[in-house]
Amino acid sequence: MSLTIPSPAPGGTPSPDEKPADRTYQVRTFGCQMNVHDSERMSGMLEAAGYVRSEGELADVVVFNTCAVRENADNKLYGNLGILRPVKEANPGMQIAVGGCLAQKDRETILKKAPWVDAVFGTHNVGALPALLERARHNNEAQLEILESLDVFPSTLPTKRDSVYAGWVSISVGCNNTCTFCIVPALRGKEKDRRPGDILAEIQALVDDGAIEVTLLGQNVNSYGVEFGDRQAFSKLLRACGEIPGLERVRFTSPHPAAFTDDVIDAMAETPNVMPQLHMPLQSGSDKVLREMKRSYRSAKFLGILDKVREKIPHAAISTDIIVGFPGETEEDFQATLDVVEKSRFATAFTFQYSKRPGTPAAELPDQLPKAVVQERFERLTALQDRIAAEENARQLGRRVEVMVTAQSGRKAGETHRLSGRAQDQRLVHFSVPAGAETPRPGDLVTVTITEAAAFHLVADPASAADYSLRRSRAGDAWDRSQADSCGAPAPGGANAGARAGAGGSTGGTSIVPLGMPSLPLRAR
Repeated sequence: MSLTIPSPAPGGTPSPDEKPADRTYQVRTFGCQMNVHDSERMSGMLEAAGYVRSEGELADVVVFNTCAVRENADNKLYGNLGILRPVKEANPGMQIAVGGCLAQKDRETILKKAPWVDAVFGTHNVGALPALLERARHNNEAQLEILESLDVFPSTLPTKRDSVYAGWVSISVGCNNTCTFCIVPALRGKEKDRRPGDILAEIQALVDDGAIEVTLLGQNVNSYGVEFGDRQAFSKLLRACGEIPGLERVRFTSPHPAAFTDDVIDAMAETPNVMPQLHMPLQSGSDKVLREMKRSYRSAKFLGILDKVREKIPHAAISTDIIVGFPGETEEDFQATLDVVEKSRFATAFTFQYSKRPGTPAAELPDQLPKAVVQERFERLTALQDRIAAEENARQLGRRVEVMVTAQSGRKAGETHRLSGRAQDQRLVHFSVPAGAETPRPGDLVTVTITEAAAFHLVADPASAADYSLRRSRAGDAWDRSQADSCGAPAPGGANAGARAGAGGSTGGTSIVPLGMPSLPLRAR
């Protein structure tokens, strides 16, 4: 589907002769890791077309990459578009584009609600963004282009990575499941798998550029290989990642419990650079609700998977997704969820109140629950999970952990003078550098002893330099190069640069608003 809809273009338009090289851009991301990774593709496409990433608040082109999993995604988009309307009226050359899942779903509705938008594109034609912007400028008409199937696999497009020390690698797009609450299959289509050689080549390119961590992405990563007939393709891919020199950390998200097999657990346990961390979506602990959701597993199977993982990987940190208030959920059903959460001992849980999404089977189910009931259950669930998370983190006290330093610092970094990073099990660690010790750069690795524990983070304050170990890495070297390339001044330890990048939760011209699948927040509430 490709439509062209006239735009009122308030305030006039820029000259069609103005070149993209004169124009800056910003990508604002709402959603999951898939959205974040797609935004890297959008940035790469724009830079390949001559646009320059904005270093300030105002850009000539603002792109919204949207999520449609939850209702408030709509509100966030249209709220942001409303804020930009007077900005655009005051800056006639400005362009606004909307892409991603909400664009795929709402289509013409976006231009009806926000006629000052210049381009709308879907999940299947990310690569069309620069051409749509140029066409909108030249014709003084809003461009809407939505394809019903994948045009080009996104991973073949140019990419502007947000991080030099870690990267996302998509192994598949789309989903073959039919969960009744989920709109993703309708928006991203049936699963399409990349060939293993292409995936490994992209990982190798990332490592060659200095990255030491990759996260494999898919709507259902452990069904990878179904398209080309190899049901053990995902475990083989994990083992192949273990053969890549210089790749120190491998993660993946998200698997589906129904398709999670023992060969994947064995590959995780036996491949040294696959991290002891697993995100396993539960959604509900009630077998009745799981049936209504068309989740083809039951609570006993789910708990059995966790037992097998912990038997092979004792220190694994397991996280999950849970939906509260699915249509018809009774107090007994909700109690079953609480029981499974108590038994599962999740390190963290991304908890969501059921959101009625038009176009999904669950939206048509009877017995939609009152908001007050859902809210009360949600608060009970989060209180339980907060307690469990605090207890599980308390078990980390006294442990020596290796932390990869990130560019983002904690909210209180200015007061505490601590840096931040992720342990191998993905727990967030705020740590201090002892007097006289060298300060790490983002991408470097430090080994410290955990001295404090809270529900959503750990603290390591070494008593002396003897309790602090720094390993400078290729990733830290890559960070220094990236700062030099962007005219930043890489301090010897890079701490100041890291604080700048983390201050707004973004780097350069890309900002991230987490919704849906977890990115790397402390929690989702």
